[in-house]
Amino acid sequence: MSIALCGSGGAGVMTAADMLLNAAAQAGLYALFGRTMGPQIRGGEAAALLRLSPDPITSVDDTYQIVLAIDWQNVQRFSAELPMNKDSVIICDPSAGEVPEAIAKWGARVVELPMKDLAKGIEGGRPNMIALGAVAHLIGLSIDVVIEVIAKSLKKKRADAYESSVAAVKKGAEAAAALPATQRLGAVKQDGVKRWAITGNYAAAVGAVRGGVRFCAAYPITPSTETLEWLSSALPKVGGVFVQAEDELASINACIGASYGGAASITATSGPGLSLMIEGLGLATASETPVVVVDVMRGGPSTGIPTKSEQSDLNIAVYGLHGDAPHLVVAPQDIGDCLFTTQWGVYLAETLQSPCIVLSDQTLGQSRAIIAEPADVAFVGKRLLAETPAEGVVFKRYANTASGVSPMPVPGTPGCQYTADGLEHAETGTPSSQESDHSKQLDKRLRKLTSHEYGDHWAAIEGEGDIAVITWGGCTGAVREAITRAAADGVKAKMISIRLLYPTRPEHLAAALKGVTKVLVVEQSHLGQFNRYLRGEYDLPAKPELINRAGPLPIRPGEVHARLLSMGK
Repeated sequence: MSIALCGSGGAGVMTAADMLLNAAAQAGLYALFGRTMGPQIRGGEAAALLRLSPDPITSVDDTYQIVLAIDWQNVQRFSAELPMNKDSVIICDPSAGEVPEAIAKWGARVVELPMKDLAKGIEGGRPNMIALGAVAHLIGLSIDVVIEVIAKSLKKKRADAYESSVAAVKKGAEAAAALPATQRLGAVKQDGVKRWAITGNYAAAVGAVRGGVRFCAAYPITPSTETLEWLSSALPKVGGVFVQAEDELASINACIGASYGGAASITATSGPGLSLMIEGLGLATASETPVVVVDVMRGGPSTGIPTKSEQSDLNIAVYGLHGDAPHLVVAPQDIGDCLFTTQWGVYLAETLQSPCIVLSDQTLGQSRAIIAEPADVAFVGKRLLAETPAEGVVFKRYANTASGVSPMPVPGTPGCQYTADGLEHAETGTPSSQESDHSKQLDKRLRKLTSHEYGDHWAAIEGEGDIAVITWGGCTGAVREAITRAAADGVKAKMISIRLLYPTRPEHLAAALKGVTKVLVVEQSHLGQFNRYLRGEYDLPAKPELINRAGPLPIRPGEVHARLLSMGK
């Protein structure tokens, strides 16, 4: 079931949706809860977007079965994000006026529910709780479970609000009983799996701490700020430090300094902030100082669309550093994977003494999901630490080792003094402009990344067939669902979702593409950045077909499914 709750600022649609999500989780369902809103700092129109299922889900669906509007204040601005069909139902308050033409054009049935009048009959009653009760009844979710969720949220803090909310939910359910029937949820499967309710931003923060991060310096920026909020309270509990810096330049440089001092460090930002951090990342690359940057991508360029998702920071993340500056770039594939990929990114940064950019996006970062509890993997980054050299031996911080990784001292280690800056250097760290030193260090910095064994984590590969769908990041869920649908229609396809964007894995991708004759690339960027990246870095068996679109509209399973059926003819 896909449901959208719409209303103006203060209508409480996010509160109602959050309670609906928690009730679904308590009932044993999986869920995905995103939101769409304007650029206002506070207030303004908003829509809560939910998908509920007895089975795990990582993507939005093609249409919404129920769109409930408490009012219509500027909701038409979201009309393209609320696709419906003739089987969908629009539930609205008659006091709010006519359904906007941009919403009515979808051809869905319109059903009136006087939420405001019903709420007036309850002391302290609110229309959003009427809406919550109505939707829960229509989709077959137990009202008793909804009331349990309200109790956990309100009973101890605000007894009066609890009583009025329960009364409103019951009244909403009673009123919905007289409405035409809608699609209902399937039977819940008692799988015994422990559930988490988490956003991608919180998951990334958990992954950072699990990976050993003990320092964060950052400047708040939408849509990454929740990562910083979680770390600000979590790090002191594990002996770490959080610093809110004055800007992004201070953030990245503080992280590099803390890392140089021996602490695994992280910062989080979005596209505008990443642009400011590029020079610092070059310093980290040249000085071989590990640091992790979580970039929660949003619509660009410049300030762009802060509250909408896009995959358009790929180019700057992979190619944005000046000079030949190989570094790590990884991308989580769903909300739960934000934990694993960030933890893996910390491990790689520490192990390979390299900066690592984790490319998340607004949809992954700020959507909340009910997921199976992520596995507690054993990735904890450990640096190759330098020890005091034998008497008479000169310490070489940038020794040209076979692996490319050189021992890194904690400042103050006797005999391990060296110059750490952005100048090219000899093996000792002494600045050098000689071609021999430059070539040796360039080769060393590249070799440590390309010769590392990344295992199977470089990509998620699922399915079989002579069609390959290559994708990355937040598009993975839609592609996975589309491939399942296509298989049911007799068209077999393989999904390759790349988690390790740099360094590239040409031999691994060639093996994954064995037997493939057709390629479809799916991404959310206007210029087709990922398609260009693939064609520039890899040998593909055929010229790819492409599904690409800028934000804020997500890639939906149906359009990928339709293209697969066309390719399978």
